[in-house]
Amino acid sequence: MAAISHFLAWWNLENLFDVEDDPHRIPWLQKELKNYLKGWTHEVLDKKLSNLASIIRQLNNNSGPDLMGFCEIENRHVIEMLVDKLNGLGKHYGIVHREMNDHRGIDIAFIYNKAHFILGDDPIFSLEVMKRTGTRDLLQVTFKTKEKRNNLIIIGNHWPARSGGQYESEPFRMMVAETLSYWLQRIEELKGETMPVLLMGDFNDEPFNRSLTEYAMSVNNTIKISNATKQSVGSQNSVRTPYLYNLMWKFPGETRSSFVYSGIGNMFDQFLVNRAIALPSGKFKIGNVDIADHFQGINKGEYHAPVKFGVPSKPSDYNPHGFSDHFPVTLTLIEE
Repeated sequence: MAAISHFLAWWNLENLFDVEDDPHRIPWLQKELKNYLKGWTHEVLDKKLSNLASIIRQLNNNSGPDLMGFCEIENRHVIEMLVDKLNGLGKHYGIVHREMNDHRGIDIAFIYNKAHFILGDDPIFSLEVMKRTGTRDLLQVTFKTKEKRNNLIIIGNHWPARSGGQYESEPFRMMVAETLSYWLQRIEELKGETMPVLLMGDFNDEPFNRSLTEYAMSVNNTIKISNATKQSVGSQNSVRTPYLYNLMWKFPGETRSSFVYSGIGNMFDQFLVNRAIALPSGKFKIGNVDIADHFQGINKGEYHAPVKFGVPSKPSDYNPHGFSDHFPVTLTLIEE
């Protein structure tokens, strides 16, 4: 059977909340968001969804993604509405969403083209990483390709923000990265080193920051991955050091970024893969990796910054012609 291309994407949708008077929002969150969501009406939400969908439809040469992850979404309902806006693509998208424990009520979700992927046999799994209060959860989903029936584990990430300062907040991202690395080790113990794992997300750090290089053990080439030796882990199977290949290292060198803050570009939105994808012996190969920063209206200014949508309660930030404060990132995954 010939190789199959799967077009994957990730996008931080910048506070995609349901309407301000959402009757299903739990009381503590309604109180938390009351002032922020003032003026966030059905009409405003519909406009933001239409703007986002106009970009998603253009991905993959106007065919739309086969699988796409999102963060900063409040609930399943807003993703269902977004999928409705994509109906013209002729794809039947499934949705994976899990309510999480972020203090602003924002979650991670995936949509997937059912002609390419089905949900695998393993349960959907999320994990809240604790500091003094919970950070955002990690979300793990096992997909199975429709034609070749290969499993693919995808882990969605939205690491703690840099609020309060990059270095002041860095230990929280290191904590999540260390947890993630242990998680990957457990996957290899239970599933073997041939199980492909792909990470996507907004990591709120760049590929060269310590949380990713020292704690998540991500690298910019495959040499360490190829040379990793097995070591015994208690009474479990021996496993290799769970190095990750970070696919986004090239972009800071090209002065391209997925997020711009105070005129400085940051490559926060990333794809990383384990050895089963990084090395040539696996069932999946890495194709083109890109930042979707070139569509009309999505960028502005000398810093090539994303055009954000904002909220009506902050008139200086609100732009009904905007999209998000992040660009989408894209990856073509080749299945042999």
